[in-house]
Parts: sequence; structure tokens; C-alpha cells
Amino acid sequence: MSIKAKRFRAQSIHHLIDGSGELGSVVRMATLLQRAQQHLRAGLPAEIAEHVYVGGYREGALTLITDGAVWLTWLRYERQRLLTLLRQLPEFEAVLALNLKVRPVQPLKAPTFQARALSPEAAHHLKACADDTTDPKLKKALARLASHAPDDT
Repeated sequence: MSIKAKRFRAQSIHHLIDGSGELGSVVRMATLLQRAQQHLRAGLPAEIAEHVYVGGYREGALTLITDGAVWLTWLRYERQRLLTLLRQLPEFEAVLALNLKVRPVQPLKAPTFQARALSPEAAHHLKACADDTTDPKLKKALARLASHAPDDT
């Protein structure tokens, strides 16, 4: 049993993402959603604009995502005004409905810094181990590790 490699010519990036390429529809949809996002944010009050995101467009329904239930309630009351605002864009004249969802945005947690201390006794054992080792790479690594201990002067 053999595996035969498929021979094909590499395609240029331009060919992949222009209108006829495989990624063209994805790029076009991302561009449309970005335009809708900018248009919505420009038409919304400042206090809510930063909490509303365009999530997707499928079968005449545009999905709006917000990071809190309070903003979702506001969006529900303003649904008709939002549809009118969106229909100002020629690409979104056919928007029939809005799907509203809450997806809380959780801030990225920075990894907690854990200061580790190497005792002088442990450093002494590492140095002794490094002195007894014949492998130069291991000797260097052990000596470097032992150097992390505070000086006991």
C-alpha cells in the first residue's frame, strides 16, 4: 500500500481571497460585518456603542452580541430603530430580523507570577552535583540553576 502525493500548483494569496477564490466569500462576509459594526457604533449612543458587537449574518437575520443583560434589554427596546439604521447600508437593506445574544467578555487573566526561591543548601547540592558531572552541557545547566540562589554572605 503506498501513499501518493497529490501534485498541484500553489495558488497565490490574491487568487484565494479575491471573488473567485475559496476564501473570497469569507473575506467578503467579514468586510460586510465590519461595515455594519462601524455603522452601528456610529449611530448608537456612546455609553452602549462599546458594548455591542456584530456577530454574524445568516438568512436575513443579523446577530448582535452584547456583554451584559442590561444592554440586551436596551437593544430589544430599540430593535426597530436598529433595523432602520442598518437598512441605510445597501448591503443590509434585506435585513429582516435581529438575533440578540449576551456573551460576557471576560478579560484575559495575566498569569500570576510565582516567585520561587532556591535555598542556599539546595544551591550547594546543585553545585556539588555539577562538580561531579562529566557532561559539559549538564554541568553548565546545573551551575546556572545553582546561581539563582541568594548569596549567603
